[in-house]
Amino acid sequence: MIFQKFLKPTTLALLAFSFTFVACSDDDENTTPTPEPLNIVETALETAELSSLVAALQAADGDLVTVLSGGEFTVLAPTNAAFDSFLTANGFADLSEVPTDVLANILLNHVVAGTVMSTDLTAAGAGYTQTNATNMDGDVLSLYFNTSNGVVFNGVSTVAQADIEATNGVIHIVDQVIGLPTIAIFATADPTFETLVAALTRPDLEVPFVTILSSTGAGTPLTAFAPTNDAFGSLLTELGIDDLSQIDVNTLTAVLLTHVVGEANVRAEDLTQDMPVLTLVGENLTVDLTNGPQLVDPNGRVANIIANNVQAYNGVVHVIDKVVLPLL
Repeated sequence: MIFQKFLKPTTLALLAFSFTFVACSDDDENTTPTPEPLNIVETALETAELSSLVAALQAADGDLVTVLSGGEFTVLAPTNAAFDSFLTANGFADLSEVPTDVLANILLNHVVAGTVMSTDLTAAGAGYTQTNATNMDGDVLSLYFNTSNGVVFNGVSTVAQADIEATNGVIHIVDQVIGLPTIAIFATADPTFETLVAALTRPDLEVPFVTILSSTGAGTPLTAFAPTNDAFGSLLTELGIDDLSQIDVNTLTAVLLTHVVGEANVRAEDLTQDMPVLTLVGENLTVDLTNGPQLVDPNGRVANIIANNVQAYNGVVHVIDKVVLPLL
């Protein structure tokens, strides 16, 4: 008798059903569950190197945990090591010693409205944006970024890990806490003002310009009219000299004082036609809005304000395209 190699149709159907059932069961067991999307705070909670940031958000005024759990923000998130460096540099043993209102403002200096990806920053190259922190007058603080060598904020904090997306924005992990910027910080961070910084720091000057422009005490807020490198280059050409060292120390001091206004945060929107602006040298600049905004010095020299309202914690910076002079 020959052995029958073919199975009955009913047997084949049962085997097919069994195979299908087993295969489907195996697929179900091998499927990895899709993780729930996280908001900015939840993402920070899940990131070990951001535990100090989370602790700071919980400790600060303003219920920042709730704020950053909603809305749409870009957060520059300092690492634990960055917070350790910040505490040591400012003489705090731990976060609990930082005044909660100050802590809140420092944290908000790391928060930008909307979603800003690293590609947005590199496409811009360099410039200013605004954070959610405020200065002594309640104006929103500016933030300078430069992407010529990594992505660096205010000249002090570099992006270590970019574009960590969250449901309500994006996180960029940075290697330093970004302190509340002074006028001096913006001047040194922005290469547009390299010549100005060289002038302010000339060793033979008796007036401590860096101290003045870094101060948050008496005499502040300040308004600084900051000439560009090209503006200083034009002045040197005009004077027929090669570099700043050839300018008499007393003359240079008077020139620099002509660019600073004391005890006033004069914003662009505060300027009016023919408005006198008293500078630290004791002489007025005059505002001209006819083709402006412009500043006219006591000699009739005209400087265009080409960028305005760079808000520091201790005042405001307006960029000008010509060096203004005291009365000659």
